[in-house]
Amino acid sequence: MKCPFCGHADTQVVETRVAEEGLFIRRRRRCPQCDKRFTTYERPEVSFPAVVKKDGRRIDYDSSKLRASFALALRKRPVSTEQVDAAMERIEEKLLNLGAREVPSHQLGEMVMRELKKLDKVAYIRFASVYRSFEDINEFKTLVDEVRR
Repeated sequence: MKCPFCGHADTQVVETRVAEEGLFIRRRRRCPQCDKRFTTYERPEVSFPAVVKKDGRRIDYDSSKLRASFALALRKRPVSTEQVDAAMERIEEKLLNLGAREVPSHQLGEMVMRELKKLDKVAYIRFASVYRSFEDINEFKTLVDEVRR
């Protein structure tokens, strides 16, 4: 790896450690040219499928959009950040396990709804009412009755 200080092309690894519960590797490196030390991190590169929107557009999967959807639905609800993180991890694991290069947005939306239903019924109804674009009160009532059962 190239030294960020002097640009020397060959640096030496002085120390290697597994960090953050095995999520990445931290390496301390030393440049033999300028004798300065620096840290690098190795993380696995995962490739999530592209999301195909209703209008046919394809966009890159963005975990911040998923987190924003959870945050909006769970606003002022008694659900911890850890629970949201776990739900997001389950969804992302499912996306990776699909092995597909593309996933329809409605499939991703259904995954979010299943997770919200487990976390908080009110958040589930909030999300579903927007996601399914209810046209009348009867559709909304049907969803509430389903949750009550």
